[in-house]
Amino acid sequence: MIKVLGRANSVNVMKVMWCCAELGLEVERIDLGGPFGGNKEPAYLKKNPNGKVPTLEDGDFVLWESNAILRYLVEVHGGEPWLPADPRQRGLANQWIDWSATELAGHMTVIFLQLHRTEADQRDMAAVEKARLAAAGLWPILDAHLGDRDYVLGNTPTMADIPVGAFAYRWFEMAIERPDLPNLAAWYGRLKDRPAFREHVLLPLS
Repeated sequence: MIKVLGRANSVNVMKVMWCCAELGLEVERIDLGGPFGGNKEPAYLKKNPNGKVPTLEDGDFVLWESNAILRYLVEVHGGEPWLPADPRQRGLANQWIDWSATELAGHMTVIFLQLHRTEADQRDMAAVEKARLAAAGLWPILDAHLGDRDYVLGNTPTMADIPVGAFAYRWFEMAIERPDLPNLAAWYGRLKDRPAFREHVLLPLS
């Protein structure tokens, strides 16, 4: 059985669990990190020397980094539509996966950690506003891309939707000012209709 080591409210764990559910995989998730601790223990660091979550165990195979895990899952346990068969479509999927990591993630993390994991009297609201403005300048890129399609690569969801979809959950559910992006909102609404997304991503912000 596949094991996912990491707490449910980690956005990176959400990505992996959502993917597993879409692929119909039987998974055991083990609470670890954050209030559960254990991620700095020697036994865990042997599996993931970064001491972060998630870590995947698939039999005797161990893998860390959530986007690498995502790609592994769709390649080994998935296939179409989640893993596009066409190399160009796979390239485009990887483009958006990497965009979420290199462009979006840093700003979204600042906003979330300050508003939801920092005491109110200790929050750096200047940093929040700077990150919010930066993210507000990035989401229109995806909004424009979604103008003629239901999902990131077309009319069916693929692995490209998962990382950006997990961040979209926080973007739309946090109490922040957002630009009006109708294509992005419609896409997010379609994700919210998916049982796997509701089960593993639409969790209380914490």
